[in-house]
Amino acid sequence: MARHFLQLYLLIVATLAAVSWGQERLWQTYAERNPAEISAENPSQTALLEIVETQLRALPADQRRSFVRQLARDSGVDLELFDLRDIAGKDTLTDLARGDVAYMSAANGERWMLKQVDGDPIVLAFRHPPAEARRGPVDWALAFVFYAAIALVIMLWLWPLRRDLQRLERATGTFGDRNWIFDAGIGPRSQIHPLAQAFRRMAARIDDLIRSHQDMSNAMSHEIKTPLARMRFEVEVARSTTADPRMKQHLNNLDTDISELDAFITATLDYAILERAEVALNLAEHDFTAMLPAVTEAIRSSSRTTLHLRCEVDPAATHVRCDAHLMETVLRNLVYNALRHARREVVVRFGIAPEARYRLCVEDDGPGIPEADRERVFESFVQLDRTTPHKTGFGLGLAIVRRIVEWHGGDVGVDASPLGGARFVVTWRPPGMSG
Repeated sequence: MARHFLQLYLLIVATLAAVSWGQERLWQTYAERNPAEISAENPSQTALLEIVETQLRALPADQRRSFVRQLARDSGVDLELFDLRDIAGKDTLTDLARGDVAYMSAANGERWMLKQVDGDPIVLAFRHPPAEARRGPVDWALAFVFYAAIALVIMLWLWPLRRDLQRLERATGTFGDRNWIFDAGIGPRSQIHPLAQAFRRMAARIDDLIRSHQDMSNAMSHEIKTPLARMRFEVEVARSTTADPRMKQHLNNLDTDISELDAFITATLDYAILERAEVALNLAEHDFTAMLPAVTEAIRSSSRTTLHLRCEVDPAATHVRCDAHLMETVLRNLVYNALRHARREVVVRFGIAPEARYRLCVEDDGPGIPEADRERVFESFVQLDRTTPHKTGFGLGLAIVRRIVEWHGGDVGVDASPLGGARFVVTWRPPGMSG
């Protein structure tokens, strides 16, 4: 940080010094390019010199010097007589010989107006302080150019920094979208290279942790599901060889526990796959007017519920672009979640909202979800209802729903349903459309 501060500070100081020096030199050159132009701004000074020169011609030569001294003392005007041989400068002498007014500038900025007295080798000199220069349009234009140059230099210094920060922002954004790839393309000469390296190390560490999580999930799949299958086989064998009702009941309970454990492992593996984000979306157009009622009817049949399950689909939803398998998973998880809490009715609705946004709603007439818990309900392994004696899930279904919807670039939320319970709303836009 200190190095970057010193670089910028020295750059600004050097630029200001160079610009100030150049501006002053140009201003002096422009202001002093023609002394006659500045003197011509005060014609009264030229007229005064002409009047005094006329009076001197009327006086004898021996009285002219005393007259000039007396006039300068009485009027306060800086007048003086010089011998012609004391005047240097070919152009000045030429102007004096023609009877014109000549102009001279001293090193201290003072200016002289000279006029040779006719008939006498003496020169009348009128000294006056330099007129205060006034800045005109050209001067203001020069000032604007110089300060624009300062801004350009600072911009050129900041541009690589801004470019690399944008690269870093894009790389972290891509990584945050669960692509798990961090490639900022920032070279070692960049000012933020240490920051990019720190992000790269952090991304590599996160990637390693996620890969370890995936490896653990794969190990669970092979090391736990296989023994569970053998246990289920042994339970079936034992059930077929025993006639004791109490033993059969124990075997049925054991088989139920094995099924729950197998379902939990399956849900965990599905969630791990979605969290890793290695599956590419299989996007295509699907007829939801046929697909959603069929899936809803399959859920009703498999759940063997007595609840009223109703599905309403917009007739225009014949070309809905999505990953059909993943969206079916979303629908199943939402409907099963609603069936666990509904009292009499669950309604599935699908339509096309304004601006071509797809909208899927699943609502029930159950107890609903408190407003304070409506965001937590989508977190992993969160179960809000712990008052029931029977386990109703693993807390992964809604987390999986949120992951799939995020993959489609959409949103999922929950609010109160007109039926009295909870209403889950999934919205997404066809890929390729801006939102």
